[in-house]
Amino acid sequence: MNRNLIALACIATLALAACSRQPAGPATDAAVNGTPAEATQPPAVDVIPTGEGPASTFDQREFAGSFTGTLPCADCPGMDVTLVLEPDGTYRTTHVYQERPDGTWSIHGHWSVESNDSVIRLDPNSKTEEDQLYGIESRERIVMLDADGKKPDSGLDYGLTRQGAP
Repeated sequence: MNRNLIALACIATLALAACSRQPAGPATDAAVNGTPAEATQPPAVDVIPTGEGPASTFDQREFAGSFTGTLPCADCPGMDVTLVLEPDGTYRTTHVYQERPDGTWSIHGHWSVESNDSVIRLDPNSKTEEDQLYGIESRERIVMLDADGKKPDSGLDYGLTRQGAP
């Protein structure tokens, strides 16, 4: 009986030790290779292409600003949208359904640039809201995309235009 308890204790100890092991990653590889962990990490890049050759870049912080427009609405004349992209990577949108007294709401979250720096992803802080995508047509105009990253086929204007000074 005593041997069984010792065997169970050993198995439990090994199982717990296996659960707490860290997977090999950049920091572990760096320690083995003698290279500082910072040197093995790629630098953070906040860029969006400007369309001027392979080395062209667009600074995400520089792109930050306020965009507004009236988007199509299935059961109202339109939805007035204001999207503010902050330089720190946060955003807020305000949606106002036209001709509805209680048709205003806001969403806050974080934004990033992806898909070869041509798409803005809005990641809301709320778990009930889904991510939204906007295609970057130019520094002055972005266009709402569907969940697959494609422009809607309706032929209607889903664009927002930059407001204020650049």
